[in-house]
Amino acid sequence: MNYTIVLKKKQEKNLKKLPESVQERFAALAKDLSEKGPIQPNWSNYSKLGKSKYHCHIARSWVACWKYEKKTIIIEVYYVGSREKAPY
Repeated sequence: MNYTIVLKKKQEKNLKKLPESVQERFAALAKDLSEKGPIQPNWSNYSKLGKSKYHCHIARSWVACWKYEKKTIIIEVYYVGSREKAPY
């Protein structure tokens, strides 16, 4: 089963401002999320942030945060950016 990845418009803009290598790593994460679901233990510093929120490092100083509601196929990426400004 493939999941649908939703990226908020603000995060789409933020993603375009990141270094190209980070954008490529995020694309790889999005592919993994789509194919394997919200639980991504193979990604650096992956952890569960709460009942339905998760995060991982996509590079040393860059993170992605997403949420997933059970019984849906939608994974919403609500933050992509520097780990210093991450909402956790």
